[in-house]
Amino acid sequence: MTTDGQTPAKVAEQLGDDEIHVWRFAYDHHEGRAPLLSVLAAYLGLPADAVQLHETAYGRPVLAPVHADAFAFNWSHSSDQALIAIARGVTPGIDLERLRPHPRAVHIARRYFSPDETAALERLPEEQRDRAFLELWTAKEAVLKALGRGIAFGLHRLSIGGSSDTPVLGRLEGHEASQWQLHRLLLDNNHVGSVAWHGEPRRLRLWTLADAR
Repeated sequence: MTTDGQTPAKVAEQLGDDEIHVWRFAYDHHEGRAPLLSVLAAYLGLPADAVQLHETAYGRPVLAPVHADAFAFNWSHSSDQALIAIARGVTPGIDLERLRPHPRAVHIARRYFSPDETAALERLPEEQRDRAFLELWTAKEAVLKALGRGIAFGLHRLSIGGSSDTPVLGRLEGHEASQWQLHRLLLDNNHVGSVAWHGEPRRLRLWTLADAR
């Protein structure tokens, strides 16, 4: 059930071609992929144990061919929370991080981020850097996961501008950045999340899965 009383299967029926559904739920890493399979099953109209996944050459889980490209998805988990993005016609990338101290944020940025990104972090008061660092990190990860390559592609090969609330993909090596969509997810004071995809703007719908435990 979702927190507004609807079932995941009912929400799945509402997935439009101009939308991206994002699911948020409490997560325990001991569960492995079980919660992911449960949500995917609702969209496929199948039992969870009938959902088949493959992994791409870069380790991204995707629906197996038996499901006939019904939709694309991506998921991310951090500590006690997880996010799943589901869409038809585009491949979403999503990333989630729990807010925590990053005393080496500027050092990491100098090594892996663009000069503009690093300079923006350095200008911030120290108490604001942890969140800003994770906002940049999740935005980059979301784009790279939507690209299908993940972090191995290189964090330095793309740059994020804009504001904290409205990030903008300013550069993506080998691609036209203006053809990409990037959004910050409004979660809570303890988590930072971003979602990205290549294609036209779409409506984001965020659902929270009630904790059945």
